[in-house]
Amino acid sequence: MHYLPNDPVAEEMLGKMGLSSMEDLFTDIPEDMRVKRLDLPPGISEVELVRTVDKMMKESRGAGDMPMFLGCGFYDHFIPSAVEYVMSRSELYTSYTPYQPEMSQGILQALFEYQSMMSDILKMDVVNTSMYDYHTAIGEAILMAKRMNHRNVFLLPEIMAREKFQVVENYIRGAGIETRTVPFKDGTMDLDALKGMLTGEVSGVYIENPNILGLFDKGAMEIRSIMESRQVLVVGVNPMTLSIAKPPGDYGADIVVGDVQPLGVPISYGGPTAGIFAVSMKNVRKMPGRIIGATKDAEGRRAFAMTLSTREQHIRRERATSNICTNEALTSIMASAYLASLGKGGFRELGLQLASRGRYLAGRIDELEGFRAPAFAGHFFNEFPVSVDVSVSGLLKECRNRGVLAGYDLSRETDLLEGTFTVATTEMHTNADYEKLLEVLVKSREVLL
Repeated sequence: MHYLPNDPVAEEMLGKMGLSSMEDLFTDIPEDMRVKRLDLPPGISEVELVRTVDKMMKESRGAGDMPMFLGCGFYDHFIPSAVEYVMSRSELYTSYTPYQPEMSQGILQALFEYQSMMSDILKMDVVNTSMYDYHTAIGEAILMAKRMNHRNVFLLPEIMAREKFQVVENYIRGAGIETRTVPFKDGTMDLDALKGMLTGEVSGVYIENPNILGLFDKGAMEIRSIMESRQVLVVGVNPMTLSIAKPPGDYGADIVVGDVQPLGVPISYGGPTAGIFAVSMKNVRKMPGRIIGATKDAEGRRAFAMTLSTREQHIRRERATSNICTNEALTSIMASAYLASLGKGGFRELGLQLASRGRYLAGRIDELEGFRAPAFAGHFFNEFPVSVDVSVSGLLKECRNRGVLAGYDLSRETDLLEGTFTVATTEMHTNADYEKLLEVLVKSREVLL
């Protein structure tokens, strides 16, 4: 069978669907959301095509072309060359999630090392080989909470990325779970409001630490103590912060979720990354995804095997804990290679440096007229909220036109954070980058006054 665009089979398939052209397949997508075709002259050679597209691409600018302080889930960290070397090895790069895993000892060991290092960072008993991403990990955590206590109400923070809300709502649709939002106060979850919402029908609570503002939640350490024993505490983390911050396992988290992107995974236009999912040992049988374990082979040598895989393709459908079909094996291996290259000492040293940079930059911005940093009082790592007395969207656009991606407009995520944006700094920034940012912020604000 030939699969070419001009093949008669394509026309036959379109006819069966009552369509006349390939373009008709995309009519459900609003016109203003569709990417237009490249405006190319007909019949040009491949050399001319490459030259034309390269010219068009040079009009785009990214993190490598200007100082970037965006953050809000994706961070431009330095990635050691060793990470690319490891993930580019053919036995890892070409490996799909193993179906007959005992034959794939290399990738199994790499995933086992990922689980071990993440378990140590999170201080949780068990970490699976990853989920698709952060968002779906939250959805799976909520479904797991229901399996643990058979309750149908789950509490989410009022300030959270819109995408997470949308993915979670779609993910749990049909499971009979109602979500309610806990108000925020002074930049973090309102603990008094939460206490009043923890009724007997509540399955659990999800809290981000740090949250979308970059702030560590003041009530995170207390939440477990005010919840019933059967209610499930799900904590979302930026794993890089755990280089110096208290891990969620130490303050009672039942499930921990997050994203490995800060750990050696490039931004890559927003993905792919890998979702973190960790639980306590007593709940391991209710966890979705896969777990790799260490064992011995018939000759007594150390070996690795998939010890748990609770999806519907491996066990009876009605007993499956998830319909997740795979995991992000390659990006998980990148994270483990990154952590191994830093070591415990290097990981902590980097964390201290990032926290120091964050405080330095926040202090410098707070000195500027019209700016307040951080916009809410509280502890933060390398990312913090900034408020300004002019339009945030206008300010950030002016900064971008002047060659700096100055921050992320939080009003895009929630109307409650109008007039606020986050600034994130990493080890990639130089003193010249900081001075450029400060200069551009001042000039951009003056234009808007």
